[in-house]
Amino acid sequence: HESIQDCVIQGTTNQVIMAGSMDLDRWIEKLKQCEHLSESEVRILCAKAREILVEEPNVLVVEAPVTIAGDIHGQFYDLLELLRVGGPAPDTKYMFLGDFVDRGYYSVESFLLLLVMKVRWPDRVILIRGNHESRQITQVYGFYDECIRKYGTT
Repeated sequence: HESIQDCVIQGTTNQVIMAGSMDLDRWIEKLKQCEHLSESEVRILCAKAREILVEEPNVLVVEAPVTIAGDIHGQFYDLLELLRVGGPAPDTKYMFLGDFVDRGYYSVESFLLLLVMKVRWPDRVILIRGNHESRQITQVYGFYDECIRKYGTT
């Protein structure tokens, strides 16, 4: 089973091999059903994603073929349709050009699905931050409030 705890990054492919209690594939399936991860699962996911993203260079060389998508804006079911039509990761390499959140009703679920896909397949999912991935914009357009509604203030 793939897991977030006790992870080891193997080889030059940067593919994450995990052992422990959290199952990334289970999280992906859970999120695809628009179900929430627990707050502790989100904290673990964010910590692991941070480890991966901090190691990525500011400028990436992306080889074709790659499916490019942008402006998901919390449109969760459109994201699922994009993944259905484009093909599943890791079979399809994806580059998401930011603006993952705000405006739609499912920004939390959309972003967490993209984030867990990034952790599961770091070389096959590229996430580029857009202007909506900033504190100021999310407080105006809804992501901040959605996080508070779904996870509280802790």
